[in-house]
Amino acid sequence: MNRQPNIPLHQQAETYLRDLIKGEEYQNGKFLPNEIELSEQLKISRNTLRQAINKLVFEGLLVRKKRLGTRVSAKRVTSGANNWLSFSQEMRILGINVHNFEMVVRWSLPTPDAQSFFGMPDEKKLLRLERLRGKKDLPFVYFVSEFNPVIPLTGSENFNIPLYEILESDFGIVVKTSKEELNAEAADEFIADKLEIKKGDPILIRKRFVLDENQLPVEYNIGYYRADSFTYSIECTR
Repeated sequence: MNRQPNIPLHQQAETYLRDLIKGEEYQNGKFLPNEIELSEQLKISRNTLRQAINKLVFEGLLVRKKRLGTRVSAKRVTSGANNWLSFSQEMRILGINVHNFEMVVRWSLPTPDAQSFFGMPDEKKLLRLERLRGKKDLPFVYFVSEFNPVIPLTGSENFNIPLYEILESDFGIVVKTSKEELNAEAADEFIADKLEIKKGDPILIRKRFVLDENQLPVEYNIGYYRADSFTYSIECTR
């Protein structure tokens, strides 16, 4: 560090750490040197160093692993509330190549939310699409989609293609509005197994009620996201 008398040591250490963790080895998961080594290297106290580390942990840039050390946190996927997009479109903009780990297409009775949204009788079946998706090496969301039975989907569509592109090209349906609900819960055994986390770990649940240009209900979708891999941002203007 270049010691500058007008800048507190903890801020100088913070700047040093921000530059340090940009290195490829740390971005790839290498642990930082331990606090004793770092404090001696920087010639500052461990308390001063810890103050800098705590700031970066608070910002989500670093994560502490008990009995292991501190390393750069895995980059989270960030989704915004304004100008909503399909999952595939969101990932494409972020430069992430979507990987489907599992895909199940079947006809089933509607869930209560889907039944209410579509205004359909509970004895009528609809098309249900379940997908475990994420980056190549990390499944981070489990989606369940149910579709309005008035849409003539057969189940034989190629769902590796972005969903809303299929609806527009094959059925002339242009989705326009997404009404969303967000809540945080503890993962049950089923979701924990899918997302490769522990039962009880935090997850973010996002429900989407999707309508077309004519306000026709199109899709009811619920996504279960790993909380350590997904951030939902909301921008409000007054």
